[in-house]
Amino acid sequence: MNHSCVNCLKTMLITLHFLCWLCGAFVVAFGEYQMMNSRFASLVTSFWPIYPANTLVVTGTIVTCVCYLGMLGSMKENRCMLISFFFLLFILLLVELAMACVFFVYSREIDSYFEKDLMQSLEIYRQSSPEGNKTIQEDFDAVQHLFRCCGVHGVSDWKGNIPISCCVKDPCSIPIQTYWQEGCLLKLTDWFARHYLNTAAGVVTMFIMQFICLCITIPVFCRFSQHGLGYQ
Repeated sequence: MNHSCVNCLKTMLITLHFLCWLCGAFVVAFGEYQMMNSRFASLVTSFWPIYPANTLVVTGTIVTCVCYLGMLGSMKENRCMLISFFFLLFILLLVELAMACVFFVYSREIDSYFEKDLMQSLEIYRQSSPEGNKTIQEDFDAVQHLFRCCGVHGVSDWKGNIPISCCVKDPCSIPIQTYWQEGCLLKLTDWFARHYLNTAAGVVTMFIMQFICLCITIPVFCRFSQHGLGYQ
């Protein structure tokens, strides 16, 4: 491999690492934004490890750190950094593939946990006093108001103790009041599915870039090894 080809690969590798680093930083920022603005996390306690915002923050942080190591190793022509980057990125790719398989195989189980958590949150809300669990009360009210739904499967879930957020018209103090009849489970499931679709698109894009970086790292590392670079 001649010198110009190596320089081309090195430049391409640095550029890809920088783009991956930017993508990782953007994913972290987007995940933090979702965490600060989402009102649904407290309602799905068993679901939190794969909550879209948590997934984005964790994945983006790892990608940012790993790609920074690869970019620094490429710029300094350091074999130690490059081989560390290679193994870390390879492990990260395996983890991403494993997570994709888990989502695909256990999608129905995830839906059942989702329903169970919502029912548990509704019962806590229904049995709490007005000064009780404020977080769950405010989050459930926000969900019902935003998605125009009532309860988990329908208004009957509240067993007569229907909150104001279920009212179709405001004010809710009129004698004959109508409530949203559709449950929040299907609407929240659709909302999560849309967000996971966006998350999956970003993860697939990063996966492709990471795989290309992995392939280019091998010849660049071999070239540095031939010239004895990297451990000084």
